[in-house]
Amino acid sequence: MTQTILADPQTQTENKLSYQEFLQKYTGVHAEWVDGEVIELMTASDKHQDIVRWLIAVLSLFVETNNLGWLRPAPFNMKMPHINRGREPDVLFVCQERLHIVQSSHLSDAADMVIEIVSPESVGRDRGEKFVEYEAAGVREYWLIDPDRQQAEFYYLADDERYRLLPTADGVFRSQVLPHFWIKVAWLWQEPLPKVLDVARKLELL
Repeated sequence: MTQTILADPQTQTENKLSYQEFLQKYTGVHAEWVDGEVIELMTASDKHQDIVRWLIAVLSLFVETNNLGWLRPAPFNMKMPHINRGREPDVLFVCQERLHIVQSSHLSDAADMVIEIVSPESVGRDRGEKFVEYEAAGVREYWLIDPDRQQAEFYYLADDERYRLLPTADGVFRSQVLPHFWIKVAWLWQEPLPKVLDVARKLELL
């Protein structure tokens, strides 16, 4: 995720917003709601945005071809009712069976899969606060992609409701939430990124 700025700090301290108030004021704005306070997110780097665009293009083809569900990049808020947070991941996926949580302005519950592109500023939050929050909220698969370190970690929620690191020993990640979806991790660091149609052919989508 990107660098953050607290929105109106004095107002936050004195008058915290309800989630509905947050949605009314900040829908369409790249911002998060944490215990009644608003955190506005700064514009991401070009590298960050390139990876998000590429992932959305590849995943959209796969999800739509296989009729798997709903996919969306930020800004789109995900409410986690049991922990009083509304986060805005870089990419959200909701499976077909849970489309009822997709509202016009936000998700009313945790997504099935979340992707965060890590920045130097957000690394502690993405690996700390958000890791714990997404695990507790029941996000079934969490991708952490760090372009600066060229490091990608993929976590799956196990039966004990704890995240387990999915193996990529052969350099290939295979999703548990998106059946038969796989990518070579090295593709994420390629410059330029692989052509989407070439990846689609490898995934047998064309």
